Amino acid sequence: MPDLPLDDITLHYEVDGNGPPLLLLAGMLSDSASWTPLVDPFSKDHTLIRPDNRTTGRTTPWNAPVSLAQMAHDALGLMDHLGHDRFHVAGHSMGGRAAIELAALAQSRIASLTIMASSPQKLPRSLAVFDSLCQIRATPDGETLWLKALYPWVFGPAFFEIPTNARTALVAALAYPHAQSREAMAHQIDALRDDTPTTELADLACPAQVLYAQNDVLIPPGPALAAFDALPRVVHHIIPNAGHSIHWDAPDAVALYLRDFMQAHPA
Repeated sequence: MPDLPLDDITLHYEVDGNGPPLLLLAGMLSDSASWTPLVDPFSKDHTLIRPDNRTTGRTTPWNAPVSLAQMAHDALGLMDHLGHDRFHVAGHSMGGRAAIELAALAQSRIASLTIMASSPQKLPRSLAVFDSLCQIRATPDGETLWLKALYPWVFGPAFFEIPTNARTALVAALAYPHAQSREAMAHQIDALRDDTPTTELADLACPAQVLYAQNDVLIPPGPALAAFDALPRVVHHIIPNAGHSIHWDAPDAVALYLRDFMQAHPA
């Protein structure tokens, strides 16, 4: 359970496995545990590095300033600390946007960039969803109700075809000891509401792939695909039967695309 003191936070991170380094940046409201479906497939032959983003998990203080640029600097400081001069990076949703900022910050060090279920543009509807969820969380029984309201936004239709899935996910989420608090959730949403990326996609030189979820209602793949086409060295893949939590709905497909892309661009 290592922690890294940085300028204004103490960054918690997890490291698993051995081999070429792969940095994984989690999405909104998520921490290092969100990457659980990819740990076993990749820790056999890669070094997986999973930080808890600002406001999440065991990174403290929960109310530190938050921006995409700050998260990118945190990640680069972590990779410096661990001694990885060159590495792969993958980010999910908000983590994909932070990964773009990191790629601009350390262009020569990024062997490959994988962006999952993300968009380079601000999405007011997504923020409206998060605002509503945060308000639900403040009500009586809100700790249960907001999660129930979240799942249709992040999981694809197949998830709900098995009646026990939602209940299993709910029990696991409520039992997780490092869950983001409602106050930290509100802080993250407010801080990122007006955050403006500093990176022009056309300026990125590293190999990049974008994985879209066919059934993503939070970040629909159509507009995102058109926006990410500005990346100079980009390849696009749409994964069927997956919702926004693409690496939970379709872990095997995500692992295959990620592994093939890293092998094509070794660190």
